[in-house]
Amino acid sequence: MGYALACGRCIGCHQFFTFNPVRVPSSSAITGEREPICETCVKRINAIRKEKGLPELVPLPDAYEAADESELG
Repeated sequence: MGYALACGRCIGCHQFFTFNPVRVPSSSAITGEREPICETCVKRINAIRKEKGLPELVPLPDAYEAADESELG
């Protein structure tokens, strides 16, 4: 049994962070390809969404934890 962590830059703040490559929230709005969003930016985005009366983004469980190898296909 193994685990995997991905490391990449957040599409919002450009900071490197680790994440579950299967569960991390992502967006294709800027590059056209799925890019990960860090937990700090999700919180920032949710504050703005709340002000506008929009539903908050809810990351999947373990989005910022290691992925079990069975999740990786």
